[in-house]
Parts: sequence; C-alpha cells; structure tokens
Amino acid sequence: MKRLFEQHKWVGLLLAGMLGGVISLFGFMSFGPNSLNNQDIEAKQNSSTQLARYAKLQAVPAFDFTGVSEIANPAVVHIKTTSSGSIQGNTQIPMDPFDFFRGPGFQMPNQGPSVASGSGVIISDDGFIVTNNHVVENANKIEVILNDKRTYIAELVGTDRNTDLAVLRVSEGDLPFLKLGNSDEVKVGEWVVAVGNPFNLNSTVTLGIVSAVGRNIDLIRSKGNQYAIENFIQTDAAINPGNSGGALVNVRGELVGINTAIASQTGSYAGYGFAVPVNLMKKVVNDLMKYGQVQRAILGVSIQEITQDLADEKSLKDLKGVYIADVIEDGAAEKAGMLKGDVIVSLGDEEVNSSSRLQELVGKYRPGDKVKIIVIRDGKEKILTATLLSKDGEVKLETASVKSFNSFDGMEMVNTTRDERSEVNLKNGVKVSDVKDGCFKDAGIPEGFYISHINNEKVYSARGAVSILNSLSGSIVVEGKTRGGKEKIFAVKLPKIKDKSEQ
Repeated sequence: MKRLFEQHKWVGLLLAGMLGGVISLFGFMSFGPNSLNNQDIEAKQNSSTQLARYAKLQAVPAFDFTGVSEIANPAVVHIKTTSSGSIQGNTQIPMDPFDFFRGPGFQMPNQGPSVASGSGVIISDDGFIVTNNHVVENANKIEVILNDKRTYIAELVGTDRNTDLAVLRVSEGDLPFLKLGNSDEVKVGEWVVAVGNPFNLNSTVTLGIVSAVGRNIDLIRSKGNQYAIENFIQTDAAINPGNSGGALVNVRGELVGINTAIASQTGSYAGYGFAVPVNLMKKVVNDLMKYGQVQRAILGVSIQEITQDLADEKSLKDLKGVYIADVIEDGAAEKAGMLKGDVIVSLGDEEVNSSSRLQELVGKYRPGDKVKIIVIRDGKEKILTATLLSKDGEVKLETASVKSFNSFDGMEMVNTTRDERSEVNLKNGVKVSDVKDGCFKDAGIPEGFYISHINNEKVYSARGAVSILNSLSGSIVVEGKTRGGKEKIFAVKLPKIKDKSEQ
C-alpha cells in the first residue's frame, strides 16, 4: 500500500511539473523564434513539436526513465573539434583528478591536427547549442553530429572561460531541444540523468542522484581565470571524458545542468561528476547571444567561508552567510556602504551561505543592475542596495566586436551557408566580405572570394580561418573560388608576428 502511494505521489509530481512546463512554454509562443538581439533563450523554446514530445512523459510510470531518455537523447549532440598544431593548456589525455579537458582521440602537439571530442545540448529548435568552452577552445573546425547522424559544421557564437561555457549554432530548423529547468530548485537526493558521448559512445544515458549542490572545486580558477564562477551540481551519475558539455536532466526531462568535470584519480568515472547549474547557464547564453560577450558584474569584495574558527575569532553569533574580509576601494560594495567584517546573508532575496553561492548569484546580474543585499553588522541586520559594476568599474554594458573575431589584417570573413557553397561547388569555405589595406589586398584577393583552404588546411568557419592564420607566418597559399565558381590560388605574405598580435 505504501509503495502504491509513493508511485501515485511520483506520478502526481510528474504531472504537476509537466503542466507547469506546458503553461510556461505556451506563454513563450508570443515571441518570435528567430531574433537574436532582443530575446532571451527561454523565449526561443516554443516549438509545438517539442511540446508534444514532453506531453508523452505524462504517461510514463514513476521510476521508468525511458520517457526522459526519449526526450533527452535527440537533444544531445556529439561534438568533434579539430585544431591546428599544439593546443594550449592540458597536453595529455586527462589524468589529473579534475582535468576533463579532452575527449578520446586527442593528439599530442606536433603530430598533425589535434582532435578532441565532447557533447553539447540543443536549447532551441533553430539550432542553438550549449557546450563547454574547453570542448571547442582553439578549434578551427567544430563538427556537430545529431542523434540521427545528421552532421553539420557549427558556427561559434561565443565563449565564456569564467564559467567554461560556449554557444554554437548550426543552420537547421525544427530541432529537438531540452526545456530549461530551475537549478535553484534542485535538491540533494533527487534523481537525475546524464546524457552525452563518453569515449565516443554516442547517446549514452546514465542514471544517478544529485549528491551535493554548491560545489566549488577550484577547477576553472586553477586555469588562471580570476573571475571564475563555480557553484557546481554534484552527481553520481556516471560521467566520463566525452560527456563534457552534455546534459544533466531531471525526471521531468528538463535541463538542470551542463556536465563539465569529474573527480577521479584515473581520468575515468569514480562516482563524482560536476555540472554547471542551468540558471547560471541561462544568463551566460543570453549575454553571448545579445552582446557577443558575457556582461560580468562585480560586487567588489574579498570573501571568506565562515568556519567555526573564524566565527570564534570574529565573535560571530552563528555560521550563516559569507564573511567580508575586505572591501575594494570605489567598488560597488563600498559605494553601497558595505564594510570589512560584514556578513552577507542574502543577495537579491536569495539566501547566501557559501562563497560559491554568492559568486553564482552575482554572476546572474549585469553591470548597472541594482541589487538588495542583507548583511549582519555588529549582530544586527542591515539592508543595503548596491549598483553592480564591471571589472573596469563601469555601469555600462559592452558589445563585443564581431569583426575582431572574423578579421585578419584588413580582410573580413563571414561563414557560408550550404546554398552558397553549393552555388560554387564547394564542400567547405568562408566568404570574404570586405578587404581593406593589408597583405590580402596586396595579394589581390577580392571581396566575395570563397576561401576553401589556407596552406592546404580546410577552412570551415571565419573564426577557424583566423585561428589558422594566427598560427602561421611568412608566405602562405590561399585557395578557393570566385563568385562565378572559378578556382584561384593566391600567394600571401603575412605580416610580422608583432603585427599579428595587434589584430
């Protein structure tokens, strides 16, 4: 009888969750799915086809995860990347306990192109994909393989090293995607499913529970990222190299995290996996789509976890909150009246009990946002209002220059569509959109020229072309076709290295 009650309880929870998800997604129908600059990613999750797939979950019995798998598998992709020469950072197959940076197939430097493998999650039906930055970092070619084996060359929309996230896009419509859940509601002990491509084993599903939340393992900061944000969801669902960038999904089929790292002495599964919370991912993705870069808000404090020893030393009444060890001069916290020795217990009506939680909460805001902060000072509660600043102390937002990513010495390049390549009978290539004074103009490369190869290396994207050019020096050969489909080869003498650094 108890078991029957528990089953009915789970079914009721699933039905309630699905009803809420359907209502939320129905509300998004009023937004257009194709605009990038004026919408959040949630507004793009409006496919009626995908809604129908989620509706089927209502009929799945409790503790049967086939429905979740049927939703998640088609929305998780296999990512293969190719990079020229050596890769900066880790240069061997992962063995360090927290080194999860290359999947199977990675090659050592100076042994030809370096190949890596990972996973990604489709988050809109028009082809936006989230993965880890370390999966695509320094890649010249990013290949996305769908669950049904369709293959695309992806465009890199943007990356954020501080959260180890990246956004890609493929030219396709009506794709299955995962609904975004609420990671703030994730509880220790609840069931989760991890989906990815470990060891090049496509569409692998593993089951586990949430082992902990708010984990800070100093993974991203250890790679030299001063403003890194770590507030990982920890799970015991089996995660291995190649799972990186894949989905952590709850029993309602909602995305709650992006699988990012493992803790292991061997580089393989040992029971500890870590995922970036989806609520933090939402903000990063929206910023990359709207501005081309993440708008990082800074509070301007140095913080410490409150331990019993610190509480005794500072005569604190309890262990709640985060201790302010120092306040940065002219920072947002100082201007709001925060003092050294204050204890932050709440930010934006959200409880704060760890430094990682505080970092995540601040990371959801942009420079110029006003936020309410509750601190404890001399045993009394005090409410402050801070206007968050950028790392440069500004309140204004910045927009990344797209040209800076897609240009080299006066030559601007753009990604090509399948139709454009088909017109000139090319399988790969980028189009020259503008040619100003520089080595490429001197070589006679015209606007509208399709570049297919640089020094015999295939070109798949504008950023990839820039990456290849940055790795070369001296005289090179640029191959491709004119607008009329005529093959042409140009000899180009690249500028000196010191000039290249100024690009």
